[in-house]
Amino acid sequence: MAIFLNENSRIIVQGMTGGEGMKHSGRMLASGANIVGGVNARKAGTTASFDSGDQPVFGTVAEAIEKTGANVTVLFVPPPFAKDAAIEAIDSGIELAVIITEGIPVHDSAYFWAHAVATGNKTRIIGPNCPGIISPGKSNAGIIPANITGPGRIGLVSKSGTLTYQMMHELRDLGFSSAIGIGGDPIIGTTHIDALEAFQNDDETDAIVMIGEIGGDAEERAAAYIQANVTKPVVGYVAGFTAPEGKTMGHAGAIVSDGAGTADGKKVALEAAGVRVGKTPSETARLLREAIK
Repeated sequence: MAIFLNENSRIIVQGMTGGEGMKHSGRMLASGANIVGGVNARKAGTTASFDSGDQPVFGTVAEAIEKTGANVTVLFVPPPFAKDAAIEAIDSGIELAVIITEGIPVHDSAYFWAHAVATGNKTRIIGPNCPGIISPGKSNAGIIPANITGPGRIGLVSKSGTLTYQMMHELRDLGFSSAIGIGGDPIIGTTHIDALEAFQNDDETDAIVMIGEIGGDAEERAAAYIQANVTKPVVGYVAGFTAPEGKTMGHAGAIVSDGAGTADGKKVALEAAGVRVGKTPSETARLLREAIK
């Protein structure tokens, strides 16, 4: 099995005809993702050409769904237009929206997240500022390289894109059921807890790797959830053990303030919940191997 994305997923790309959209749509197609079209109101009725063939471009998400049966959208839309694009996806009722865009204003993210909730949570949002999700051998929605690893029985949820890739590489011989990069912004649609719940309920995921980072309390809340609800082995890594207090480190949500949100504090909380935490990604991979023996 896989969480949120599988071989039956039919993907459209909002912003397909832009530079990033074309590049990563091509990569998704090459990895076997079932992309069925793109969306760009100004280029409706045209096609976008890829090595695997031409893709139709629709004027709206609703039209794309009507014509193709799409149930997943990936957004490569510049920050000033991302809120409207996300709202359009939500209003269409599409099942999954993967928002890759970095630099979306926090109040815009808060607005479209609240809109999704107010309209019945019909659309699961992954991101923004994330690498997306891959279910190796089944589908790929986002910018995660598909050649790092193959199918397996490990679930991975991570705030960091590059650490997602590194952990997939570290455990490439074991493979993954799904790997999901949830993004590092202060407001995101899918959380560690959402992914943990899905992996716990997935019969083909045997163990889970959780990657967090400094700032906020998401990892502490995930630790409490693990202690109460997760029976599968979980190992963790928290990026930012050497980060100076008060300095934003890469992600907008990764800032330690008044001693809260430190890597050491998160490590303590996770270990209290029975999660073994590595000080490096390589150590974390070793702990996962030990956990599944």
